Amino acid sequence: MSQKQCNSVDLVRLQIVLLAYFLNILHDLEIYNIISHVEKILISACLVGDKVNYQGKANACPKLDLLKEKYELLVFCPEVEGGLKIPRLPNEIRDDRVIRKDGKDVTREFNEGAHKALQLCKYLGITKAVLKENSPSCGTHKIHNGYFTGVKKNGMGVTAKLLKENGIQVYSEDEIDQLL
Repeated sequence: MSQKQCNSVDLVRLQIVLLAYFLNILHDLEIYNIISHVEKILISACLVGDKVNYQGKANACPKLDLLKEKYELLVFCPEVEGGLKIPRLPNEIRDDRVIRKDGKDVTREFNEGAHKALQLCKYLGITKAVLKENSPSCGTHKIHNGYFTGVKKNGMGVTAKLLKENGIQVYSEDEIDQLL
């Protein structure tokens, strides 16, 4: 991982920690609900241009600029927050397990990142998320078939599924127009 990628990931983590810290202080002072009138929405970090995908690249989505006019965007990468490095080998879901291309089971890391995303949503009252389609974490409708052949199938990533099961509305980057 390059120094720039490491710094970007560290910066995202620091932002999340500081945000949670300050929101906790504001919540304790019962000021948070008075000063925050903009609805918050969880966004996959790669969609805002953070280089956090498995190749160390971004999947920037230009439509996010339109979302910024209506929502406060909270950027999050469940794979990085679950402890996976950048770059990393590809991962796919097979039989309810997340398997790395070399055969290692990384389900624990994916579950950890998903639970951190859910905790953030619950804490901040987030009810909507825009997630990266086809991702083993964030796929909302499609994921890869689990055999690293490039074939996609209907299914949800680990984080998308957990959020949806807990009442969070999940959208792919292709569905942003539904939120405008």
